[in-house]
Amino acid sequence: MDIKGYQFSAVEAAIKKPGRKDLALIFSEVPARACAVFTTNAVKAAPVLLSAARIANGTAQALVVNSGNANACTGEPGMVAARETSHLVAEGLELPDDAVQVASTGVIGVQMPLERVRSAIPALIEGLSCGTLDDVAQAIMTTDTFPKMEARAGRAGGVSYTVAGIAKGAGMIMPNMATMLSFIITDAAVEPALLDTVFRRAVDTSFNIISVDGDTSTNDTCLIMANGRAGNPPIAAGTPEAAAFEALLHDVLLSLAKQIVKDGEGATKFVEVRITGAKDDADAKRAAMAVANSSLVKTAFFGQDANWGRIFCAVGYSGAQVDQTLLSLRFDDVCMAKNGLFAGGDAEARGTEVLKKKEFTVTVDLGLGSGIATVYTSDLSHEYVSINADYRT
Repeated sequence: MDIKGYQFSAVEAAIKKPGRKDLALIFSEVPARACAVFTTNAVKAAPVLLSAARIANGTAQALVVNSGNANACTGEPGMVAARETSHLVAEGLELPDDAVQVASTGVIGVQMPLERVRSAIPALIEGLSCGTLDDVAQAIMTTDTFPKMEARAGRAGGVSYTVAGIAKGAGMIMPNMATMLSFIITDAAVEPALLDTVFRRAVDTSFNIISVDGDTSTNDTCLIMANGRAGNPPIAAGTPEAAAFEALLHDVLLSLAKQIVKDGEGATKFVEVRITGAKDDADAKRAAMAVANSSLVKTAFFGQDANWGRIFCAVGYSGAQVDQTLLSLRFDDVCMAKNGLFAGGDAEARGTEVLKKKEFTVTVDLGLGSGIATVYTSDLSHEYVSINADYRT
């Protein structure tokens, strides 16, 4: 990955337990244009509150992130820990405090072991000379089974640039803006208003269309920094370069979002839920999310049970406008129901064969209009319960 003007570092601070790197740093060598979206949960972690206030100025130069402790529901001591962590990083990098963003992921309600973090920060800063983005991706993992990364190259004004991103998340996933963190960096120069607009649109069509378990975390954060070190003329709204940048950014975020679903805690299936024929797109998304979040539907996916009735049930309570006599449903290309009734014949057997695959598509046509939506989800397995029953131990 050739991305200019960024340095990376990750160290072990033994925040939850020793034996793995759990404190990471992304540093832009120059001030970067930046924007972010945060959890819509009314219970917000200290780093979310601090970073949301700081990012309002539209710039950032560093991000310090830890795993193992969410620093959520920790009161004023949690805010002190977030501020001091960022201050120590800012001091070491000779930056103002408000140039440093902070993010955390892990157990809620446990005070941050600040002394361990303090002790680790000098090594964290020293490690910038030899770290990689992959080191950061691995350090932010909690129940993830693999690091999530994506990078794409583009051109603007005849100059090559790169957009790269990392994410973490496997459980507590139903972003509304994610426990989801994602950090995107680019060396492209992008006009500030355009960066904010296309970033929010890309989040809405990637991280906001996935669900593992229907839970929105206290810590969800998605942030982008654009430092302009590629040397291109700033990408401006309304230009072909802007359209190309937005498409590339969307591809990076959607790839990361899909990786999160595929790594869903205990997941054995990756399911694309498509709603067509809705009154409008908003109704279509309501219906798609209801299907994606239904425990009954998700357990049927795990059991490879072609129980299409559970899907119609979820669509019916979704809040979308529904006429049950118009509903139809397919598993991949197998018609399971039409006009609200079972398709009969060998549909059950053929549908079961589809559900045996690791990846498949569920399509529900509401028969009412032109609204469409796609959501990505996973199944719900015994392993999900095991992971979350023992999460704090």
